[in-house]
Amino acid sequence: MDLKNKKVLVTGADGFIGSHLAELLLEKAGGVKAFVYYNSFNSWGWLDSLPGEKLKNMEVFAGDIRDPNGVRKAIENVDVVFHLAALIAIPFSYHSPDSYVDTNIKGTLNVLQASRDLNVEKLLVTSTSEVYGTAQYVPIDEKHPYQGQSPYSATKIGADRLAESFYRSFELPVSIVRPFNTYGPRQSARAFIPTVITQLLSGIQKIKLGDITPTRDLNYCKDTVDAFVKIAESDKTIGEEINIAAQTEHAIGDVAKQLIGMINPKAGIEEDAQRIRPDKSEVRRLLGSNKKITELTGWKPRYSLEAGLAETVEWFKVPENLSKYKAGIYNL
Repeated sequence: MDLKNKKVLVTGADGFIGSHLAELLLEKAGGVKAFVYYNSFNSWGWLDSLPGEKLKNMEVFAGDIRDPNGVRKAIENVDVVFHLAALIAIPFSYHSPDSYVDTNIKGTLNVLQASRDLNVEKLLVTSTSEVYGTAQYVPIDEKHPYQGQSPYSATKIGADRLAESFYRSFELPVSIVRPFNTYGPRQSARAFIPTVITQLLSGIQKIKLGDITPTRDLNYCKDTVDAFVKIAESDKTIGEEINIAAQTEHAIGDVAKQLIGMINPKAGIEEDAQRIRPDKSEVRRLLGSNKKITELTGWKPRYSLEAGLAETVEWFKVPENLSKYKAGIYNL
């Protein structure tokens, strides 16, 4: 598929990965519509940080992914849909699981229904490596069992299976895109890399973290959104579930120490009990296989961890960017 002639919609375009994807699609697609969460402040999330010349070339649609009428309106006259809108914070899902069912499952159903009725040419539904839970074997390929180790991951499993059912039942041209741990500029401080960086840049000497022993497969945001585009462009990806993984493994504590070395070598790490997940809910190990995406699309990560962290730190060093974060509190 040549996206140059296609009108695309990105749901969740106001978020971390969504804003990077919408920005990239301005170069790749014939037209970009950005679905952002309606609010009375008229905030477009991270899209507000884009240069004016980029924003003027983007159609912004404010709505609520939980509302089927608004979703249908957004998808009208669109060729390709990138569905990223979701609630993603795991600790918040412990006490507010209903909102995750409404947003992640019902919201995805709204996108599936509208995409089917409006004859969308291709739909990419965003999954997460959290659906796998702690690795039963590595590298984790797309045949790995699912484990609902948090209400968040359970709702994403449900959304994925709904997407599969629409492909099998109605031949909806859908691909399930499964990023492993994406990091980079604009990421929420609910994730450990911006948590460490913002505390260090704010002058905190004892960096508060939860369990630092789990491992993660880390992907720089530019690599992740490049993979989304390649999956959309490939004619081999319809009906497939596809990991986006660097196929490398890093312990949270090791990455934190790497960041400390880059910013303030005198700082240390302090365990914060409120940041520790329940034992059976913590995903202990994530190491993904990227064999399938490489075979189907030719995608490979371009950024090393060192290069990605360096770009991320430089972005956070800009006072205007750092001021958007509250380093002194635990961000759910």
